Amino acid sequence: MKILFYGDSITDVGRDRGNPASLGAGYPLLIGAQLGAERPGAYVFRNTGVGGDRSVDLYARVKKDCWNHRPDLVSILVGINDVWHGLGDDPEANGVDAERFCRVYRMLLEDTAAQLPGVRFLLMEPFVLSGTGTSGDWDAFSRELPLRAQAVRRLAGELHTLFLPLQEVFDRACTLCPSDYWLADGVHPTPAGHQLIADAWLDLFRREVIGK
Repeated sequence: MKILFYGDSITDVGRDRGNPASLGAGYPLLIGAQLGAERPGAYVFRNTGVGGDRSVDLYARVKKDCWNHRPDLVSILVGINDVWHGLGDDPEANGVDAERFCRVYRMLLEDTAAQLPGVRFLLMEPFVLSGTGTSGDWDAFSRELPLRAQAVRRLAGELHTLFLPLQEVFDRACTLCPSDYWLADGVHPTPAGHQLIADAWLDLFRREVIGK
């Protein structure tokens, strides 16, 4: 089974662009290490995350960075930059509103399913906490990101694919330690935050993919 991780900087995490086998230093590496040790030779992993990407960027590069790899399962995490890049009065601001986000995300999934018959998706909920990178615009983040999260959940239901709720994972973790223990700036996970994502991902994968 070839598993492809697709998304923004939370997925990228410093992967080596010159090495197709590089999984970066985040949750894709943790997932690949665990599954690879459990079932040697059963999986091939690819990480094509790119820091700063929005939904429209994933759609623009989907042939090169997804279809051409012919994955069996595509894991997608995107949404925070669709909000973040639209904040402030900067004339260069280039966010993606919630309606367009949903429309582009749907095209990404439907076009990929048409190109790769039988492909499975694991859609990851975008998440945010109050932190150094988000507290100044917290009203916007707390209002807008849930709209993208709801769109991802709705698309997963309509297309009968896997959905991984992550906001509740981080909200629950914040009852144990402050938010910056899990997300360094309210957006980017610390090593412990990446482990939370990997654990939740693996639990869903084992239950819904391996278990069937």
